[in-house]
Amino acid sequence: MIKTVYDVTSAGKPDAPAIGAPGRPWLTYAGLKKLTDDTLAALNAVGIGRGDRVAMVAPNGPEMASSFIAVASGTSSAPLNPAYRADEFEFYLDDLKPKAVIVQKGMDSPVRAMAEKVGVPIIELVPTEDGPAGSFTLDVSALKPAKAASPGTSVDGEIALVLHTSGTTARPKIVPLSTANLAASARHIAASLALTPADRCMNIMPLFHIHGLIAATLSSLGAGASVSCTPGFNALRFFAQLEEVKPTWYTAVPTMHQAILTRLRSHADAAKAAKLRFIRSSSASLPPQVMLELESAFDCPVIEAYGMTEASHQMASNALPPGKRKPGAVGLPAGPKIAIMDEAGHFLPQGTIGEVVIQGPNVTAGYDNNPDANLKAFADGWFRTGDQGRFDEDGYLFLTGRLKEIINRGGEKISPIEVDTILMDHPAVEQVVTFAIPHPMLGEDVGAVVVLRAGQEATERELRDFVAKQAADFKVPRKVVFVSEIPKGATGKLQRIGLAAKLGLGEAKA
Repeated sequence: MIKTVYDVTSAGKPDAPAIGAPGRPWLTYAGLKKLTDDTLAALNAVGIGRGDRVAMVAPNGPEMASSFIAVASGTSSAPLNPAYRADEFEFYLDDLKPKAVIVQKGMDSPVRAMAEKVGVPIIELVPTEDGPAGSFTLDVSALKPAKAASPGTSVDGEIALVLHTSGTTARPKIVPLSTANLAASARHIAASLALTPADRCMNIMPLFHIHGLIAATLSSLGAGASVSCTPGFNALRFFAQLEEVKPTWYTAVPTMHQAILTRLRSHADAAKAAKLRFIRSSSASLPPQVMLELESAFDCPVIEAYGMTEASHQMASNALPPGKRKPGAVGLPAGPKIAIMDEAGHFLPQGTIGEVVIQGPNVTAGYDNNPDANLKAFADGWFRTGDQGRFDEDGYLFLTGRLKEIINRGGEKISPIEVDTILMDHPAVEQVVTFAIPHPMLGEDVGAVVVLRAGQEATERELRDFVAKQAADFKVPRKVVFVSEIPKGATGKLQRIGLAAKLGLGEAKA
């Protein structure tokens, strides 16, 4: 049983495949362990050790996966989105105050100029040409030799990973996650999915995000299994990669699953031939219609899970067969304790809607250097997720939306997920996001942005009438906007907050 990030380097047989990539030879567990030892030795030799923050900027792929394992084994790793603009890199480097930033050699990134501006030295990550996937060396020549205050591998409560919240409605907060937090979440995910050394994950998630780092990479390695890291998600290349890698599963956000479904017309046989053991979905609510369509196309169960950064990803998960999978539910508690609480901090009974709260070994101890945020986020040792939901009679958790995303139409509270689910039943609708539109009298009204299926037609009136047949009048969208693609965040998630402003429908919800 893994207890630290470093433990994963010995979780599989030495000669077993650990990290791979399409078209590349595999890095074995023995190779990953040596790579990790060499990386920590190089960092320790320039004064960087346990507790020191190291920012990381690299393209999605096996080198990002292996360097995360190596760096997080003995420092506080801080992966950053390589697509950030100069001002964003400046903010995050200034906020994190890392001792160095690792940048993959050859990357023409504004992080280089911003690191120089804020006085952070750059360490070059140099991929090994013609070597196994994920193999690299570190060029630390920009730093002077120095003795690390705390060399070696991190243990227990020491911080292994530092990420920021999305910052959609406020300044991003720093989320420190200990090596014990990460190991616990990896164990929880592996148990939920019954992972064994025979499993292989094909990772299409960004590796600067908790989903790809923990759900795909760390949970696989902690189970002695293997993970193949694609250069990023590309729906056009997905089925070719599937055929080459031959994974037993993949995990993704709903928008990725939907993009894959649009390619099925020409790849229906490939989907069945893949013989996946299961498909996992997390990081946003999966429309029940999409779940059922995926199961039919791939002839395997789709396991929807519930995760967030502050919980080192996983909190709940639907069960593998013969257990129940409930469309629309994020499953049973799968790691931390989960309860429903009201605004005053009182626990609510089964079936009552309230805020989802969690407590467990995978949950962060609190935001970094932010006492005000911690005061709001914790209630008697329970972390307030900001999500609204309820438990059904079987103990399955159903989310009704983010509290900040709930639409308040003149005092009537509307769950955007509920409206999404209704509209997804319309045969012409491929994708939908319901969101709040500013209203001068009511405060907010209901809007929906829709992507239609290829070759299908529908009018705004038709869709409004469709909702009106199944929901109260105040839940019916007053505005329906048709687009070819819905704006997404950096991780592929659809974002409700700020959507009205992006579509020119008024100021975003604060």
